[in-house]
Amino acid sequence: MDYLARLESQSVYLLREAFNKFDNLAMLWSIGKDSTVLLWLARKAFFGHVPFPLVHVDTTYKIPSMIEYRDRLIREWRLELVVGKNEEALAGSQTYPSGKATRVECCGRLKRDALKRVLEEHHYTGVIVGVRRDEEPTRAKERYFSPRDKNMEWNVEDQPPELWDQFKTDFEKGTHIRIHPLLHWTEINIWEYIERENIPVIPLYFANEQGLRYRSIGCAPCTFPIRSQARTVREIIDELRRTKTAERAGRAQDKESEDAFEKLRRDGYM
Repeated sequence: MDYLARLESQSVYLLREAFNKFDNLAMLWSIGKDSTVLLWLARKAFFGHVPFPLVHVDTTYKIPSMIEYRDRLIREWRLELVVGKNEEALAGSQTYPSGKATRVECCGRLKRDALKRVLEEHHYTGVIVGVRRDEEPTRAKERYFSPRDKNMEWNVEDQPPELWDQFKTDFEKGTHIRIHPLLHWTEINIWEYIERENIPVIPLYFANEQGLRYRSIGCAPCTFPIRSQARTVREIIDELRRTKTAERAGRAQDKESEDAFEKLRRDGYM
């Protein structure tokens, strides 16, 4: 068994364990490369059928091709999609593009608050998320089965030990669980697996005629492309092996304050 097969096997095990231990699960799908690999693994884990809905938090500021890609895969793979929006914040223009919020405040309203609402409305007790330890320092503090309190707030200092693949899945009533089956993957692993499995991803990840591509994809006003000539998955992998630039360097909201992202995650953000 090679290293990609081992990564896949661990993630499939975690998905099946979550489905076995927790009722009323959902999976977050941001439409990016990580959550699409997670979706692919879920289809493998359950033999082509995804036995829980996908939740997409729609800020309405996504790049249009992302929504087109989302809707196409929903149709082709016969998936159940639940879309969450903070309609009040959007109606009141309480957003960064409107000039009435900072980028971090906008993320809090359109992503964190919208996510909390959709999880509460549908009574999801656990949500599967495609975060990786190597992507961002705050995410390195996560566990595979990470508890949140009844308000979905995350106590970073009080996380269950996970030693020798022994996972805590028995939590007090009212605890909300985040499940992270990709925690042990790296960015290069993701692209290597995309290449091996021929997983369809958004063309925005590949360099265009102007020599620009997106390395991390989010809302259009706060996500910027990088200079790149990588037009294939293999060229992206080769580029990543040479670069020293952080994966989320194109995410403007991360730069507003040193601990902005951790504060959002403590309050329930993904």
